[in-house]
Amino acid sequence: MAGPRIPTAADRASPEPIERLTSPFLRFSRLSSAGGIVLILCTVCAMVWANSAAHGSYHHLFHGEKLKIAFGALDFSYSLGHWINDALMALFFFVVGLEIKREVLVGELASPRKAALPIAAAVGGMIGPAVIFAAVNAGEPTIRGWGVPMATDIAFALGILSLLGRRVPASLKVFLTSLAIADDLGALVVIALFYTESLATDYLLYAAGVVAVMFACNRLRVRWPIVYFLLGVVLWVLVYKSGVHATIAGVLGAMTIPASARVDAGRYLGASRGALETFERLSEDPDHDVKTSSEQRAAVWAVHKSSLQVMPVLHRLEDALHPWTAFFVIPIFALANAGVEIQGEVGETLGSRNTLGVILGLCLGKPIGIFLACVLAVRLRLAALPTGVSWRHIFGVGCLGGIGFTMALFIANLAFKDAPAELDHAKLGILLASAVSAGVGLAVLASCRPVASAAH
Repeated sequence: MAGPRIPTAADRASPEPIERLTSPFLRFSRLSSAGGIVLILCTVCAMVWANSAAHGSYHHLFHGEKLKIAFGALDFSYSLGHWINDALMALFFFVVGLEIKREVLVGELASPRKAALPIAAAVGGMIGPAVIFAAVNAGEPTIRGWGVPMATDIAFALGILSLLGRRVPASLKVFLTSLAIADDLGALVVIALFYTESLATDYLLYAAGVVAVMFACNRLRVRWPIVYFLLGVVLWVLVYKSGVHATIAGVLGAMTIPASARVDAGRYLGASRGALETFERLSEDPDHDVKTSSEQRAAVWAVHKSSLQVMPVLHRLEDALHPWTAFFVIPIFALANAGVEIQGEVGETLGSRNTLGVILGLCLGKPIGIFLACVLAVRLRLAALPTGVSWRHIFGVGCLGGIGFTMALFIANLAFKDAPAELDHAKLGILLASAVSAGVGLAVLASCRPVASAAH
């Protein structure tokens, strides 16, 4: 979760012409709901495109034409949709891995007492939907999709929550973020253990060796992101060849990224102050100009290098990659996967066990599982409600947890990759359930009492 934005020198300067042109887009991108809005637009676009007269071009673009990439003896020839799901989404899972590691080290999951409630909620929110889906699809081939309604889409859920502004306590946003991150971790375990059909142990061992090398680089304090990027590409290829879904490589790689600073706060302050004093002293000299003074440029460069050394590589990568995943990777994934072509009777599609299991799992299993797990954790004194948060807030967040979208679509592609009709049924269930969960969750949270008078 991004921290507060602190003004920079550029914010105090007169805007450049290009900045005036792009300022509306920049303001939009800073909205906490912006990623969710772009995601919704791409989803609607995919649905309209897939059900229009040009539906053939949609399927040809994403699932027909092959895109070939070869590296020596390695030859990868797959559809654009396959590349998006297996390669581009690895970047999304890499950022998820960075978020998980940050939360475990210094975030809400670092303290066992604080982590207990969101972890319990995540577990309940995975078990509830899976049980409901399995009950609806018992004895049917579609039982394979039990993992589809287990996941929560953090971008959508936080986007909806942000629409309420100050009507919800900040601690509730932290709780939902921690819940979604713990939920993502559970989904990754499910993908690795239950949606991997066959394993090539030799490639798996090679991948383990690369991970060991990356951890060794961490221990040796290698802080050049390019080193981890190149090793990460090798890791992706080996994990892909091993039979484990390739996106798991993103999470494994994220776990090896250094999370400690090169210098501590005291050294950073001392070095930066010295450089800034040099810059200020030369600025007061009328014979010096910042555009030409090599000493001032050196002072600015020293501040820049000190800033890089005090900011861990993990945080730098997370900040740099998050906009790319929020505004490019996830929207492209939605565009390629949300285009469900509705054929035949809609009632027949909605009445299928697969679709019904997904809808009930997300709309009922999620809020019930999350709420009951939180009640149990509090009653057993394993956790406590966050400050300013009531049980109605918890139930509302549980409803928002039913927004499965990105992760749910991802698991659906794995569960029904050989059954296109059932994949469409699952996708339709995901889209409808996510819309219902968003509306109900928003209504429940909007009905909560003001924070000052909320029950603790």
